[in-house]
Amino acid sequence: MTLKRIFDVIFALSALAVSAPVLVGIALWIKLDSRGSILFQQERVGLRGRPFPIYKFRTMRSDPALQSLQITVEADPRITRAGKFLRRYKLDELPQFLNVLLGHMSVVGPRPEVPRYVELYPSEARELILSVRPGITDLASIVYRNEGADLASANNPEELYRREILPAKLEHCCRYVREQSFLLDLEIVWRTVVAIFADTQSNLGSIKTRK
Repeated sequence: MTLKRIFDVIFALSALAVSAPVLVGIALWIKLDSRGSILFQQERVGLRGRPFPIYKFRTMRSDPALQSLQITVEADPRITRAGKFLRRYKLDELPQFLNVLLGHMSVVGPRPEVPRYVELYPSEARELILSVRPGITDLASIVYRNEGADLASANNPEELYRREILPAKLEHCCRYVREQSFLLDLEIVWRTVVAIFADTQSNLGSIKTRK
């Protein structure tokens, strides 16, 4: 077992143990807020191109008629009241620590995409990115943590994602794979925590200002 895998397992177990009361509270909130399952599963492409089910807390309404788009914009009508809060603070991603324990993902690594977007990867980038386990967080996740707002401002969110955001994300992913190290993983985890904390402080400041 490599150092990275040992870190992944210890980190995931610790995160699930510490956040257990929060996980239970979120599960109850989702169940009371809207109809549907607590967890959401979606096929993503992982290590060596193998598909796997990624786990998230459900943040959207369980209405098949609203599930055609595979990107989500800010103020998306599909998002539930609980989902809006969970997505803002990245709490919907917590179940992915189960994916880490199952070996589908790492704590840090290129974010896994759905098959339709992986097909758009240039061949060299696809081979490089899929040579490692995908992660819960990465450099692109930090840079594009407000991706929903960017997409919401576009006339055609799907086109913006395919033409501009996805290629930029791939550059960050390729850079990570080429430069990966245990210290870089620790740095990305730290920067992710700082980014989430900064967003939390910013949102609280906005609430106080409105009052």
